[in-house]
Amino acid sequence: MYEATFRIEGDGAYAVATAGTDAAVELWCNDHCDLLYVTDDATDEILAHVRERVGVQDLLRRPDELVVVTAECLKRRKGDLIESYLARHDCLLLPPLRYTGGAKSCRVLALDPANLTACYRDLIDDGFSVSVEQKREIETVAHDAPLLTLDGVLPDLSARQRETFGVAYDRGYYEIPRETTTTEIADAVGVERRTAEEHLRRAENKLVAALIEYVRA
Repeated sequence: MYEATFRIEGDGAYAVATAGTDAAVELWCNDHCDLLYVTDDATDEILAHVRERVGVQDLLRRPDELVVVTAECLKRRKGDLIESYLARHDCLLLPPLRYTGGAKSCRVLALDPANLTACYRDLIDDGFSVSVEQKREIETVAHDAPLLTLDGVLPDLSARQRETFGVAYDRGYYEIPRETTTTEIADAVGVERRTAEEHLRRAENKLVAALIEYVRA
């Protein structure tokens, strides 16, 4: 079996909602509604976008992440682009769909790699901006699940938070005494000092909130 991940630029309302943000939206379609897992600092903006497009039936919230059950399925509002192409080429969609940076990423399976290539070419021929993030032969299929705690312990940090936190750690910011400053960290990641400090605070808050119950145990 073969797997490819197609990244389709600007496809769908959820993709549009993530444009210009570090937010990630993962979607599991249930025909009558969608289950969305949203991470990062822009959860309020994403939630407002979802309410406007398909409505919100219920949600569970934690700092900078939430799970949303929509009132309607987005596919009913707009035909799902990828489904028709997959059916045409005997390919299978492996959920969830993932939306980041104004684009939709789809994990696609096929018994014959030529089917993946044909599907990709049809999308390109029809004018869509598509890139292949990966293509490989697989022996098993790893599944994903929407968990508020992300693997039970560690929270999901945004790309900027991970980068800033990683640079801070590598440069000795958490050593005693500290071996670097937030100004130097900001210069290393190419942002203002206050922005770097905000990324660090948010990353630290997520990590502490996820680990405190284990520390107290």
